Amino acid sequence: MARETHEAVPPLELESVIGFNGRVPTGLNVHPDGEHLVYPLGCTIIIQALRNRTQEFLHGHTNNVSYVTVSRSGQYIASGQVTFMGFKADIIIWDYSKREIHARLTLHKAKVEALAFSPNDLYLVSLGGQDDGSVVVWNVAKGEAVCGSPASAPSAGNCLTVKFSNNNDAIFITAGNSTLRVWDLDLPNRKIHPTECQTGQLKRIVTCLEISDDDSFFFCGTSSGDILTVNLKTKLLNSCAPQKKKFSLGVTALKTLKTGDMLVGSGDGVVSLCKGTPFKVIKKVELVGGVTSISLRGQGHQFFTGSDAAQIYRFNYTEFKEELVGTCHNEAVYDISFPLIQYEDCFVTRALSAWNDGKIRVFTPESGKLIYAINNAHSMGVTAIAATSDCKKIISGGGEGQVRVWEIGKGFQRLIEAMKEHKSSVSCIKVKRNNTECVTASSDGTCIIWDLVRFVRNHMVLSNTLFRCVCYHTEEFQIITSGSDRKIGYWEVFDGSPIRELEGSLSGSINGMDISPDGTHFVTGGDDKLVKVWGYNEGEVTHVGIGHSGSITRIKVCPNARSIISISADGAILRWKYPLLS
Repeated sequence: MARETHEAVPPLELESVIGFNGRVPTGLNVHPDGEHLVYPLGCTIIIQALRNRTQEFLHGHTNNVSYVTVSRSGQYIASGQVTFMGFKADIIIWDYSKREIHARLTLHKAKVEALAFSPNDLYLVSLGGQDDGSVVVWNVAKGEAVCGSPASAPSAGNCLTVKFSNNNDAIFITAGNSTLRVWDLDLPNRKIHPTECQTGQLKRIVTCLEISDDDSFFFCGTSSGDILTVNLKTKLLNSCAPQKKKFSLGVTALKTLKTGDMLVGSGDGVVSLCKGTPFKVIKKVELVGGVTSISLRGQGHQFFTGSDAAQIYRFNYTEFKEELVGTCHNEAVYDISFPLIQYEDCFVTRALSAWNDGKIRVFTPESGKLIYAINNAHSMGVTAIAATSDCKKIISGGGEGQVRVWEIGKGFQRLIEAMKEHKSSVSCIKVKRNNTECVTASSDGTCIIWDLVRFVRNHMVLSNTLFRCVCYHTEEFQIITSGSDRKIGYWEVFDGSPIRELEGSLSGSINGMDISPDGTHFVTGGDDKLVKVWGYNEGEVTHVGIGHSGSITRIKVCPNARSIISISADGAILRWKYPLLS
């Protein structure tokens, strides 16, 4: 699927990102300089300074990043991606100091499962996903393949992880479902030779690997919740522990410490400090979400962990207590709202909220504490919501198509009126500044302008589309709409008559739209994953932002017109510099 291009249009500048794909194995990396975190979000690699939290972005992937690793020297970052069946999945080696692509490597099909640099940055080994099944060694300096081979024997399952030796650029290990191999790189003959590790009758799915500093042993975390210790020289199983109290929901991350102890992350969200090869737990802390990454800062006096609930934690080794340093959505975000004008530099997602259980819930923005809930607000879920500027009324839309007006006050909430003209779910509601009128968009192909004094329909807009978004122009004499037909429509508020129609996107519906405070421009976002800035009168795209890897669900221009905030189905929140500052 090719992404729509606007080569002649200036790009939007991405200022910051709230998001972290915690489902990527070992996705959270502390850079060897000890000053930056490196982690993926969608198709972007984020480099974030630990001290001031400033961010830099590496753009180059065309789909979700599936693996990220950093070389021991810190000179290179390597990242792999997923793609569509039948297409090649790229690996990118990034030059860290220049923040640019060093080499793009393309051999694997559909997905890059895992990556590892050799200890002296000479080679990169890559593992393809289950539709590929190959392991390839690459020359880092030249950016070309040295050799490749099927990753596991025909009788074995898929390989899931790979790790290079700590001291030898010609030895690496692959592991996965009933497969565990040590590989030797034969550079003169451009071949790699595997040796099967002998584990006897023991069958395990290995999910992560760690090697001792002196390369004498390596450790295999398994989905069964135990850890295999294997002699790297003899390739023989040394032990399998613990025997009784296994790690719940499997071992998902391993990291050896200079003390000889081991940090173990498990699928139930517990980070454990373990002593010796029996892996006796000395200390443990429970986090939110299953642990997917453990990365040391320096010698391990401090370390960072990432979870599949998109949480980033910092630990000090001595106290062994967690500190939450980053949190974000790990599922789709559907709406975003700015508070009153004096707080325009912050936003919520959101304090007044519509829920698919049919309730309207109101929270305090600062603490997130529930103030009250309106039960049974709509029979088929609340699908859209808006409030009047005087905070005395709420207008809600439901899956059944009703538009309801609620009066709210201290200690009470009551239904004033239910307006029943839409035949399908209400997708968007916007209220006029004087609170006497609102417009609702619905997937039944209608937009209705309502009188909020008499609670009757003023005008109706009809189109052959599923409307997803509607906006009043700043001067409130026109509305603009869009939806599944990818068209942007301009309409008169006075009588609902059409004015003009624009081609809003070449692929996928437009889900979000907002107009700048001065009314000269508007922004759109949708299934094409592009943020577009349009001239309102000209009807032409002036700027395009590329950064989302999921469908954009909503987009807003902040009240002071300094930023554009876009949110998407992958849980990402992106802040763009507004390009038309006066």
